[in-house]
Amino acid sequence: MAKDQFGRSIHYLRISLTDHCNLRCVYCMPEDMTFRPTQDLMQDDEIFQLVRLFAKLGFTKYRLTGGEPTVRLNIVEIVHEITHTPGVETLTMTTNGVLLTRLALPLAEAGLKRVNISIDTLDPDKFRRLTRWGSVEDVWEGIHAAQDAGLTPIKLNSVIVQGYNESDAVDLANLTFEYPWQVRFIEMMPFGGVTDLQLKHMITVDEIKACIESNIETLQQVNGGVLDGEARLYRLPGAKGDIGFISSVSEPFCSGCTRARLTADGRLRLCLLREGEVDLLTPLRAGASTEELRQIILDGIWHKPWGHALAEGIVPLNRVMSEIGG
Repeated sequence: MAKDQFGRSIHYLRISLTDHCNLRCVYCMPEDMTFRPTQDLMQDDEIFQLVRLFAKLGFTKYRLTGGEPTVRLNIVEIVHEITHTPGVETLTMTTNGVLLTRLALPLAEAGLKRVNISIDTLDPDKFRRLTRWGSVEDVWEGIHAAQDAGLTPIKLNSVIVQGYNESDAVDLANLTFEYPWQVRFIEMMPFGGVTDLQLKHMITVDEIKACIESNIETLQQVNGGVLDGEARLYRLPGAKGDIGFISSVSEPFCSGCTRARLTADGRLRLCLLREGEVDLLTPLRAGASTEELRQIILDGIWHKPWGHALAEGIVPLNRVMSEIGG
């Protein structure tokens, strides 16, 4: 079992399959984003080799991210291989949903358990403005395709950006009356590339919660306040689904963190909001033994930081969000 210096057992790995994306969300990357060449990213066999190693170290929970993971070549085959790796208990995915109408069923058949789908507004014009290229109808169809394929429970990830979609939190929250989904509001986090927008237009979960309650009804806490992953859950009276709030910036949840991240270029990122990383791809390609790679990972995990330092004005600038995967 991999443990850090604070005694936390780290057993959840988020794997970024690519930094490429078929959208250009304003809070994620510049519109003229330049992506890394394919040869600089982990190849399929390298991903599988590292997953086998992490599984032997006690990592049981995995999530595929991007960029946008569904644009990765061979995505269905990658899912099948990972889910059939001994020690891997669950594999999920975070996606923008654009390609799920054709991929949801094959992914489910390959062993994917569940998806988190990003959708920040139900309004077509606002969606286009936020994503620059996207169509909300494509995402909506993708959500229902995932539901039909059994990739449940569906979780919808929403980022509320000041000046773009403040009022849309109410419409998104109202979805839980009709559908048994979890609508999750995530505070916008600052990274390189579009840091000014992220810092100046962030809305806290307390502000979003207040907006929902003033326009709909008082939220009822679910689970006695115990976090569901990163989300603190609530429910509107009579609703089928839940509403989650992820307060990464205003009220971080570092004490319960069990996560590490593997970037698309093969670096072990120890905290989402810290720049510290451990290069795994270079020694892997140089022929490092399994034991050598194992020790590099364990040493890296041991030095996982307690949490971010945004309150001290320290913002991670070495990557944009699409290069980490959230």
